[in-house]
Amino acid sequence: MLVIMGTNPTEEQCGRVETAIRDMGFTPLRVPGADRTAICVTGNRGPVDPSFLIRLPGVARCIPVTKPFKLVSREVHPAETVVEIGGVPVGGPEPIVIAGPGSVETEARTLDIARAVKKAGAHAFRARLWAERVGPYHFGGVGDEGLHTLDRVREETGLPVITEVIDPRSAEQVAERVDCVQIAARHMENEALLDVACRLGKPVIVERAPSASVEEWLMAAESLLAREKRDVILCERGIRTGGQRRTLLDLHVVPVVRRMTHLPVLVDPSRAVEERDRVRPLARAALGAGASGLLLEVHTHPDTAYTDPMQTVDIPTFEGIQRDLVKIGEFEAL
Repeated sequence: MLVIMGTNPTEEQCGRVETAIRDMGFTPLRVPGADRTAICVTGNRGPVDPSFLIRLPGVARCIPVTKPFKLVSREVHPAETVVEIGGVPVGGPEPIVIAGPGSVETEARTLDIARAVKKAGAHAFRARLWAERVGPYHFGGVGDEGLHTLDRVREETGLPVITEVIDPRSAEQVAERVDCVQIAARHMENEALLDVACRLGKPVIVERAPSASVEEWLMAAESLLAREKRDVILCERGIRTGGQRRTLLDLHVVPVVRRMTHLPVLVDPSRAVEERDRVRPLARAALGAGASGLLLEVHTHPDTAYTDPMQTVDIPTFEGIQRDLVKIGEFEAL
């Protein structure tokens, strides 16, 4: 249920509505808007009787919310949400590109990559501190030691820096040194990590788990918004299909989710594929489908990348994707 207040409601009127919602056994969440004040009723497992709320002073109307997720839906928040990552707007009229190696490597190599993607037009830099290992003998990442390298990247290039948080115990330490944190697909439903992430004071990117439905993915984002976290971004990075490929990039979901939610939607074609020659075509398709931007694994020498070398593109390919971005920007808005 969404309670829409009338023009210029007083704080006392809004407070009475919130108290009434609590008395009904539910939780009120005020939803700010440019042209209206709304209070969302959360915590209910079925329809809410509006007969009492509609009679309260200052209430204009009550609107049923038909989706299990409320705060991420366009029913509650019709306008697009634009999230800033270090001053870079995500979700605005221009798509953005976030690029970098799969994980932080040596400081010299990481800085070389950062300089190269900056020169090629990247809007932000990404690299993991902990790599997603598929076996005990694979590179597991440099861990917290890589935070100094990410500091150097920001200082030398001016690019905002993004990395994953995987442990609630170290999340605050990591967030203090980066401009945005990413919840990896395997942690999408980790409520302890989501609870910490909403208090970090940095934008949060929520990756879709490979086996997650659209509703489950949006409910993970809802967990953040329900804790009054507003700067949330979604990221599609491939779903499991049972075939030989690791995952299948679900580009169909981009226009579907953009119709359902006001949150920005990024696409990571690198994480969905195993051959780098498919990254650029899928990046084109993602932008054409209406994605708010791309996350890409890029390296100056991709064959020697510490993690995911087969799906990491080189700088000339990245430059080509940037040229594609300009051409696709000429398309009519969806």
